[in-house]
Amino acid sequence: MNITDIINIGLFTATIRMATPIALAAVGGMFSERVGVINIGLEGIMLTGAFTGVATSYYTRNPWLGVLASVFSGALIGLLHGFLTVTLKGNQIVSGTGINILAVGVTAFMCEVIWGSRGASESVPALNPISIPILKEIPILGDILGTHTPIVYLMFLIIFLSQILLFRTPFGLRLRAVGENPAAADTAGVDVTRIKYIGIILSCMLAGLSGAFLSLGNLNLFASGMSGGRGFIALAAMIFGRWMPYGTFGASILFGFTDALQIRLQSIGLLPPQIILSIPYIITIIVLAGVVRKSTPPSDYKPYEKR
Repeated sequence: MNITDIINIGLFTATIRMATPIALAAVGGMFSERVGVINIGLEGIMLTGAFTGVATSYYTRNPWLGVLASVFSGALIGLLHGFLTVTLKGNQIVSGTGINILAVGVTAFMCEVIWGSRGASESVPALNPISIPILKEIPILGDILGTHTPIVYLMFLIIFLSQILLFRTPFGLRLRAVGENPAAADTAGVDVTRIKYIGIILSCMLAGLSGAFLSLGNLNLFASGMSGGRGFIALAAMIFGRWMPYGTFGASILFGFTDALQIRLQSIGLLPPQIILSIPYIITIIVLAGVVRKSTPPSDYKPYEKR
């Protein structure tokens, strides 16, 4: 065995694929935290999105309708999270944790109702990979980026548009102001509650899209617990990226690389599987331990009381 058995073009192609759900959920978490609400429920929203997408594709035989259903399910959960944390001013961590617990139970139960198994669904129509003609012809880069499922390319577009939206538009200014100083934003005529709801719903829609990638963009079925902690890794990527779209994307690539690396190491049997499977989580702990103390959150996350 030599180094090319581990580090090669296939590894970097897998890195992009593994980074996609993390990046989508991380950017989603960023929008929520930019308006002053922690969205620790990303894991549960991803799982719900993955299930909803597969169930819709199963009944309609159309994977794109499944993707839309995943995004819509995220929006509904966003409404719930916003109602609990913004309107009722409930504890954000408790609300997010409740969403995670509810998602695990509901998806397992519905999987058994529809397919007679709590473990996995039947195979359903999924998204087919597409090739970008000019990009595919570029040496090395074309091999890495030239052929993927559409959600991968949508992820790149979302990262780019999020950067523009957040820092180059009046809406982005209002969104950031609501998180950083809601009283000042309110005084300036900004509807704080409305902006908070928009940020939360947008966050959950992106997490739902992330779940759709897991079940329809990367596989063609739903498996219980298939989010596999990626929602929490997305939170780490968001913090490591300092709540910035491009920074969050870079951190997601790092975590995607560790995920792809552990799959490659497992396939060649270089280390015991227990050690290999823990690599992404060890990296997450190391990153958080080194970065969290130096990061300044974009909000104090306190419910806004209008005076």
